[in-house]
Amino acid sequence: MQAILALEDGRIFRGEGYGSPGECQGEVVFNTSLTGYQEIATDPSYAGQIVVLTNPQIGNYGTNQADNEAAKPFIEGLIVREFSRVSSNWRSEQVTDEYMERYQVPVLAEIDTRALVRHLRDNGVMRGVISTVSSDVEALVQKARKIRKMDGTDLAKVVSTKTIYTFDESDSHNQTGDPLLTPGVDRPQLHVVAYDFGMKRNILRMLTREGCKVTVVPAQTSAEDVLGMKPDGVFLSNGPGDPEPVDYAVNAIRGMMGRVPVFGICLGHQLCGLALGGKTYKLKFGHHGGNHPVRNNATGKVEITAHNHNFAVDPESVNANEVELTHVDLNDNTLEGLRHKTLPLFSVQYHPEAAPGPHDSHYLFRDFRNLMEEWKG
Repeated sequence: MQAILALEDGRIFRGEGYGSPGECQGEVVFNTSLTGYQEIATDPSYAGQIVVLTNPQIGNYGTNQADNEAAKPFIEGLIVREFSRVSSNWRSEQVTDEYMERYQVPVLAEIDTRALVRHLRDNGVMRGVISTVSSDVEALVQKARKIRKMDGTDLAKVVSTKTIYTFDESDSHNQTGDPLLTPGVDRPQLHVVAYDFGMKRNILRMLTREGCKVTVVPAQTSAEDVLGMKPDGVFLSNGPGDPEPVDYAVNAIRGMMGRVPVFGICLGHQLCGLALGGKTYKLKFGHHGGNHPVRNNATGKVEITAHNHNFAVDPESVNANEVELTHVDLNDNTLEGLRHKTLPLFSVQYHPEAAPGPHDSHYLFRDFRNLMEEWKG
């Protein structure tokens, strides 16, 4: 079937439609990962977005339940160069075309994704509509222009869990592939309360690999309720949307600072920055992919890291007397990590759990474990 992508600036791309027929809309972003399309599709941080994958061949190894980072895909739509309708992998349980149709995700293929990505790099991310049911280009462009902008939008409370639950590793699968992460190696179990702003499942796996019992709470849970659970540490997850309207989480972080160790990633990092008095801003086309070089300022080592974010913390807005800037992105010098100099709080902008992506930053979960042990004395 024929499909059209209409961008808010009037640019049109025509190709073949796969997955679910119909129409979807959202902010169009590109991801440079070479593999892991299913993990990308099921990352809740992509809520409200249409994802363009730069790797030209997508879908060829199929899908399976073990690779889901959430119960279902959260992307609004998918755009690729070549989309495979067959699976060539022993782990595949369902071909990708059927998987996307099952979860009502439209797929646009057979377009020049290089041209689209360059357009987004030059002009910034923009709103767009994928349609297999309408050929009225002008109407689709107008529809794209009416889509609510990501700026100022709180999506964390939309994708968050609605109930408190304890993560059970036996209900999941170990996809870390890291032999150094062995559960409970002669270390007492620690209790971590994890805020779900759109959390990926591999984060929970990584915490349990460090001997942690993990209680997951909704995004709008108060600091008092969390502290009442007597956690050894608090984790702040990734998530979609603009961090600034997530003021309830900022207030909760301020209520926990200095009372319990805190570790945040992605949106959790941005919320830490706001709680420490900093400011955030929107990047031109964001960071999305599993191949971003980040320098650890303390060691000088470069980590290849996985990213998925449109917003960043302004390093100039953070109080240098209180906060150490620990990591920096070597592509554009954006702030990638911070640590409070006296309180047990640190965060990184990227995804140390990867899934998909490299394992260079797995050590951060061990650092969190060590911080909790030091705080307990």
